[in-house]
Amino acid sequence: MQGSRRPDISPDRINTIVLYQNGVYYTRSSAALRIAKGLRYPWPLAFGFIIVPRFIRDAVYRIVAANRYRWFGKDETCLVPTKENKERFLQDG
Repeated sequence: MQGSRRPDISPDRINTIVLYQNGVYYTRSSAALRIAKGLRYPWPLAFGFIIVPRFIRDAVYRIVAANRYRWFGKDETCLVPTKENKERFLQDG
């Protein structure tokens, strides 16, 4: 398992994706692949990349994260979450 039960994560220091699942924290590529696993086909197929060593996956994750707006564009507006979606986000305070 490539997760952590006691990560050094504070809201002021988070600069990557973090997934908390079944008592375990996952970051970077591990979080992204586990999220993809729960999406609709074909995204769960990406979870097969979990067999790639984490240092390689995380290097690719950092490259994609640094270039995502250049490659995929950026929306000018933000999605307003529904009440059900809001419950899935962490809140300050």
